[in-house]
Amino acid sequence: MGNVVAREDFEWVYTDQPHADRRKEILAKHPEIKALMKPDHNLIWVVVLMVLAQLTAFYLVKDLDWKWVVFWAYVFGSCISHSMTLAIHEISHNSAFGNSKAMWNRWFGIFANLPLGLPYSISFKRYHMDHHRYLGGDGIDVDIPTNFEGWFFCTRFRKFIWIVLQPFFYAIRPLCINPKPITRLEIINLLAQLSFDVVIYYLWGVKSIFYMLAGSVLGLGLHPISGHFIAEHYMFLKGHETYSYYGPLNLLTFNVGYHNEHHDFPNIPGKSLPLVKKIAAEYYDNLPQYNSWIKVLYDFVMDDTISPYSRMKRQLKGEVKQD
Repeated sequence: MGNVVAREDFEWVYTDQPHADRRKEILAKHPEIKALMKPDHNLIWVVVLMVLAQLTAFYLVKDLDWKWVVFWAYVFGSCISHSMTLAIHEISHNSAFGNSKAMWNRWFGIFANLPLGLPYSISFKRYHMDHHRYLGGDGIDVDIPTNFEGWFFCTRFRKFIWIVLQPFFYAIRPLCINPKPITRLEIINLLAQLSFDVVIYYLWGVKSIFYMLAGSVLGLGLHPISGHFIAEHYMFLKGHETYSYYGPLNLLTFNVGYHNEHHDFPNIPGKSLPLVKKIAAEYYDNLPQYNSWIKVLYDFVMDDTISPYSRMKRQLKGEVKQD
């Protein structure tokens, strides 16, 4: 349990991320993929149903014993909350209403955010666009752990704790790595969320609030779906920066597992990413891939050569444009 991993720094690379070049090559060979670059209007109705499902759950747990509130927060609330964060990920790419109605997507993201309990949608969009443009960019991409995380969470037990605390690190990392001025939309996101939380507390009490917040924290921590945080970009194989997952949990996560495909074509909704893989199979079938996020979590903890330092990092050159 106390074995210290060998890696003592990030994997610094001096090449551009592979996704832009592969996108150009695939489009030259398979121009029909351009037809998939359109919004997924079904996403709107799925998100509305998810919000209604959580509102129903808030009502149903209000009179339960605490042990059952905790049980349902993990068994059901955590799944739908994590799924909603990935719906917000889709919305951040304007997949609900399209690029021509960007603000509609921002307002819809604030709506989707409501059953999570904590304001998230607008800030996530700002930082996530940086992650795509400047993958691994030092001081820009806040998906990269801090030096403290890499240095401290270096044993099996500490890596396990790091996984449990993922929501905490994703929340504070932007403030440490790349703080940005607060925008008007972020203030609106905050006020809308606080108003919603107050209404839920007034209507149904503290157990509903606990269920909502606990579901969000548990779903983003030690949870099978959280395997995607590590599976996407942690370097289990030297030289490979992005990995796809083709297992059944894609059904709950808007196909976020199709991560090479997503970074190659971020303007294609998750619903259509399996078609991208099918059309351009010769580019994806032989890339390293996963079929179990649970196994990814287990391997991350138990493999002493893997740690939060197992990420590719770049020193960016030239002008950096951020949201």
